[in-house]
Amino acid sequence: MVKLIALYKQPENKEEFDEHYFNVHGPITEKIPGLQKMEVTKIVGTPMGKDSEYYILCEMYYEDYDALQQGMRSPEGKASGKDLMGFAGKLVTMMIGEEIK
Repeated sequence: MVKLIALYKQPENKEEFDEHYFNVHGPITEKIPGLQKMEVTKIVGTPMGKDSEYYILCEMYYEDYDALQQGMRSPEGKASGKDLMGFAGKLVTMMIGEEIK
């Protein structure tokens, strides 16, 4: 199992960010072929009780690296990437991870 991970820093306007993320970006992303599961976590703090510089973590699961690459090259994957750069390009860090059993 391979994950595409998106880690978002704190946005200036959380309400505006949430409106776009959950009502526009999420639905676009969920249509990507090969996406098996998408989990979104809102970061609420750190173990030391401090505010985090991060706001949201999104994990998108694919069967393998090839399925991820095919999904990213699809029209839906391209639409998701274009939307992401338009509303959160300066806030997001993307990573690919492989689950270890």
